[in-house]
Amino acid sequence: MEESRKKVLVVDDEQDLCEILKFNLETEGYEVDTAYSAEEALNLELKSYSLLLLDVMMGGMSGFALAKKLKSEPSTASIPIIFLTARDTENDTVTGFNLGADDYISKPFSIREVMVRVKAVLRRSSGEKDKPAHKVINYQGLTLNLDKKTVAIDGNEIPFTKTEFEILHLLIEERGRVFSRQELIDRIWPRDVLVLDRTVDVNITRLRKKIGPFAKCIVTRLGFGYYFDA
Repeated sequence: MEESRKKVLVVDDEQDLCEILKFNLETEGYEVDTAYSAEEALNLELKSYSLLLLDVMMGGMSGFALAKKLKSEPSTASIPIIFLTARDTENDTVTGFNLGADDYISKPFSIREVMVRVKAVLRRSSGEKDKPAHKVINYQGLTLNLDKKTVAIDGNEIPFTKTEFEILHLLIEERGRVFSRQELIDRIWPRDVLVLDRTVDVNITRLRKKIGPFAKCIVTRLGFGYYFDA
């Protein structure tokens, strides 16, 4: 799908804000739908969207609750999410990233900032790397399918975000090599997105939790970074 035709869903109970974002995103060439609640969003064909702009605080189901539901289902787990919120606290930010958020924008924000971040997340989520010689990486019962972008343990597929998949792919492909947080940021995230060291740590913690029995393979080398110990 061409970037200009990517579908974006804006979910926010502020209707005026939805319309402003819809207008500006459509001006940038995106196909945009809006929903004024998480419940309304759940009635849509969510797997058809390339990106969700998701408000955190809404009446009824919260944005965090909606994101948790989407990330738990394989058909929607890989859809990038940018949280929009008036709550700018470290705990909220960490919660958002723990739920698989690709970015987190605090209100009030400039429309230009939103457009830049939308473009960056969409570019990252659709970016094509050089095709590897091997389409599948196996380590004992852990399997990464590089074509399908899936991770399975003993044949059971586990929902992964794009960022989580790329971190695991990098660590396991270059197993034994220690990557500093800055190296991981440079290799995984686009250059025009501000990423904190804490964001890397949160993704590593989430990744370890998902791979269960293989969590011990992702080792922290204090003062240096992380590596996959085979």
